[in-house]
Amino acid sequence: MSKGKFYLSTAIAYASGKPHIGNTYEIVLADAICRFKRMEGYDVYFQTGTDEHGQKIQEKAEAAGVTPQQFVDGTSGEIRRIWDLMNTSYDRFVRTTDPDHERKIQEIFERMVASGDIYKSKYEGWYCTPCESFWTESQLVDHKCPDCGREVKWAEEEAYFFRLSKYTEPLKKYIEEHPDFIQPEARKNEMINNFLKPGLQDLCVSRTSFSWGIPVKFDPRHVVYVWLDALFNYATFPGFEPNGVNGETYKKFWPADVHLIGKDILRFHTLYWPAFLMSLGEPLPKQVFGHPWLLMSDGKMSKSKGNTLYADDLVDLYGVDAVRYYVLHEMPFASDGTMSHDLIIERINSDLANILGNLVNRTVTMQNKYFDGVVGPNSTLEPVDAELIELALATPKRCQEKMNTLHVADAIDEIFTLLRRANKYVDETQPWVLGRSEETKPRLATVLYNLLETVRISATLLRPFLPETAEKIFRQLNLPVSDWDSLASFGTIPEGHKIGGAEILFARIDPAKKAQEIEDFYAAKNAPKSDPVLPDVTIDEFAKCDMRVCKVLACEPVKKSERLLRFTLDDGSGSPRQILSGIAKFYKPEELVGKTVVAILNLPARKMMGLESNGMLLSAVKEEDGEEKLHLLMLDDKIPAGYKLC
Repeated sequence: MSKGKFYLSTAIAYASGKPHIGNTYEIVLADAICRFKRMEGYDVYFQTGTDEHGQKIQEKAEAAGVTPQQFVDGTSGEIRRIWDLMNTSYDRFVRTTDPDHERKIQEIFERMVASGDIYKSKYEGWYCTPCESFWTESQLVDHKCPDCGREVKWAEEEAYFFRLSKYTEPLKKYIEEHPDFIQPEARKNEMINNFLKPGLQDLCVSRTSFSWGIPVKFDPRHVVYVWLDALFNYATFPGFEPNGVNGETYKKFWPADVHLIGKDILRFHTLYWPAFLMSLGEPLPKQVFGHPWLLMSDGKMSKSKGNTLYADDLVDLYGVDAVRYYVLHEMPFASDGTMSHDLIIERINSDLANILGNLVNRTVTMQNKYFDGVVGPNSTLEPVDAELIELALATPKRCQEKMNTLHVADAIDEIFTLLRRANKYVDETQPWVLGRSEETKPRLATVLYNLLETVRISATLLRPFLPETAEKIFRQLNLPVSDWDSLASFGTIPEGHKIGGAEILFARIDPAKKAQEIEDFYAAKNAPKSDPVLPDVTIDEFAKCDMRVCKVLACEPVKKSERLLRFTLDDGSGSPRQILSGIAKFYKPEELVGKTVVAILNLPARKMMGLESNGMLLSAVKEEDGEEKLHLLMLDDKIPAGYKLC
């Protein structure tokens, strides 16, 4: 019988690029919590996914020469690959470009307009593109975004606004009456003191300066602000319907039990999101947990600083469960955690190899050595046994208490306290001495039985955190994976059961050798590579591309785009040709006027930023040191316009 329902969501990852290990920590943390709840007997719904709209994505797509949809198809797929690599057990992976979600957002927007909670006005203020956030002058820090520290730009545009100010007092009241709504406690104080006490300002919820978003149905020049779009994923995908005819999953699981998010987006989830729900008359989530950051030893991970670690690289070097263990165990409840290769190696050696791996290996090895793997009777109990058994039976409840308050690292510590006690028990009972005499074999059988049962209980409790390792342990015990109810008893392994063979769970790492392996790994990974040659084409296929010499008559930036340049070209036909190219970060427009370039002319016309592009300029492109390098293909100016390349 189910113990109840439990709905946990992660923040949906912004589909602008590959997630680093700090981003990946959140999905592993969520997975551990949900696996634990399932093991306890709860009916769990675990949702994650990708946030796929916004100006930043539109600009990145332009720079890559693809449509925004093509861009997010690729990045969302990469994010999902990483989540799957980390063995996460989500029930649904959502994407905000889903047509059904887009329909619901349009209807939600219309409903809020009809109720008077959304109105049209004009916005003037500072805008941070990476954070998709507006700021007042007083909120800036050194005239930069207070969240990410990047440059901001002045923005003036017509926009729709949500009456967030209307909900200042209702939000204060709700937070006061629900003390666990924002966790940890320090995060709650930050929201109250920095935002609610000064009073909330109305929130811009539409944009006209870019087009990659969900159009406002009755005013399609506007697209819905990405935060209103993204936040509603927690409700729309389980089945919320703006008309009130909600789906079964929503009716069963809403309100969410936990929104698990990074501390940097707490404002959106604890102020904007509950205000949106209040506007619609929907119940608020029970808790928003703003987890800390996982930092490198030299500060926050950043591609520009060159100190970014990626989950798939770490898995190649250490294995999935070793990476899961590190990020779960080394992240404090409320303060930031630190990560480095040296710290990972130290933790693998001290905890996973010495404490866990050593106990399992010598227990299984001795059971096979002294009794041919057959479990004997547990019949000669002594006081030293009682202490181990008592701790083994107490540990599940202690873990449960820690997990109920999301103190995941502390729950893991409880398991390793039991493992350490079991290792001490080996030293106290000295089974290798007991094995020398037939007279002490009954006592040896009892000692090994107690160790096997302790290993079984520990492996059961480790399942949410190290799922592959737990399965390996049960394979060595030759037992089916235990459930939560089995933890209530000590002595479930039947007499006469034959265990399996021993295998190394985690080998000790030689730090010096590993350092060289790491250096070689990244050297090989970052070595310049030539792109693979594409499959063969015939001369006839090649001839279908109409590549012509063109003269640049004019070149100018495209308004509202940081990436696009607008070229007016003489292609030899007598009529000027317009082509848009996402190379603004590589060239200044005035540098290109008068140059001789090459363009493919017979590509289908496409719209970009409301302008038509009729062809594509040829460039030489390569990625070096994580950055794209581009050189526009230019020819001798003596070659006339209109000449065909062949």
